[in-house]
Amino acid sequence: MEAWVVLATWATATVGGAAAGAAGAHAMERAVDEQRAGRQSVVAVLLETAPNGVRDEATGVKYDHVQAKVRWSDGDGTVRTSEAAVKPGAKAGTATTVWTDGHGRLVSGPVSPTEGTARVALAGMGGAVAGGFVILMGGLTVRLRIERRATERWGEEWGQVGPQWARKAG
Repeated sequence: MEAWVVLATWATATVGGAAAGAAGAHAMERAVDEQRAGRQSVVAVLLETAPNGVRDEATGVKYDHVQAKVRWSDGDGTVRTSEAAVKPGAKAGTATTVWTDGHGRLVSGPVSPTEGTARVALAGMGGAVAGGFVILMGGLTVRLRIERRATERWGEEWGQVGPQWARKAG
């Protein structure tokens, strides 16, 4: 019985893990597509000269983008102003591309095709591992219960046979 449980568990974990991985990858792919579809590029104008050569004080890393005030018009012609990530040292009046959502608010740019593929792959692998692990733990639980019941039965049988052996030995 225990061997069949192990076989069924591994077969189910393989198929179930693959299904969970496919579901996770599909969900992430849909999320990436929705994120891309919900972002649109807009040309904005810098209202101030961007800071130049900004470094992180703790690590010394030089940033490739800094925050500066920009102005743009959204889809319905409303002029908006906010801070956006721009190249360091960009001069006031320079045109730059910013990304907005469907409501004219600034958002980060959409994920690149490479990053999107990586997210989908990681979601798929994570789903497969998690799904397979859950099924394997379920199989282990069943195996342990079978083992416990077998041990209890052995104890009951020994309770019946053990006294007979004790009389023969004595």
